[in-house]
Amino acid sequence: MDNTPLEHGHSQKEIDSRLAQPPGRGDLRDVVYGAIDGSVTTFAIVAGVAGAGLSPFIIVALGVANVLADGFSMAAGNYSATKAELDDIQRLRCIEERHIKITPEGERRELRSILAQKGLSGRTLEDAVDQMAANREAWIATMLDGEYGVAPVDPHPMRAALVTFGAFLIAGFIPLMPFLLGLESAFSISIWLTMISFFVIGTLKSVWSLSPWWRSGLETLAIGGAAASIAYVVGSLFHG
Repeated sequence: MDNTPLEHGHSQKEIDSRLAQPPGRGDLRDVVYGAIDGSVTTFAIVAGVAGAGLSPFIIVALGVANVLADGFSMAAGNYSATKAELDDIQRLRCIEERHIKITPEGERRELRSILAQKGLSGRTLEDAVDQMAANREAWIATMLDGEYGVAPVDPHPMRAALVTFGAFLIAGFIPLMPFLLGLESAFSISIWLTMISFFVIGTLKSVWSLSPWWRSGLETLAIGGAAASIAYVVGSLFHG
């Protein structure tokens, strides 16, 4: 018998509460996306400038400029992409509303096929089609899911942008901290801090996956380390 604790409760009250507020896509993608890119791009600048033998002041100046400018650019890009996704969902919703109005029987046939694919049949299927068709919003939501694969919860462009920017900002300043604090061996400390942040980001990501925490951490560490190594090697080619 599996004694592993369940991820959520199954009382009627808990079920009703959970279904009334579906999480949708959530913020995980935007946090991981922003944090990894913030760490990678900022440390790439640090490694590249250090490899070229330039001063810590230049590292700080370029690093801060990257964190603010690239972070904003990523946030703006994520906002635009999420807004385009939302616009497409609204376009598809308008299509289904118009089709239900113009050709309701055709849409009922599509609804019947979608529900049949979910395992309903016979009298149960017909009753489900009748009940679903009587609720316009539920009908449209079912069509969007079954016909286009659209999730029932709309994405939030501004939230996605702010989460991305925040994650980029926090992770992006980590490689710069030793230089901002004027520490000795700042570059060596920056390397260790950045590698640790890569591993921590990967470890946190594993909470939402089936991969072991150490594997997810090492995977993210390898990706970030490869990017940093490339930047350092390229920078060293310009060492005067």
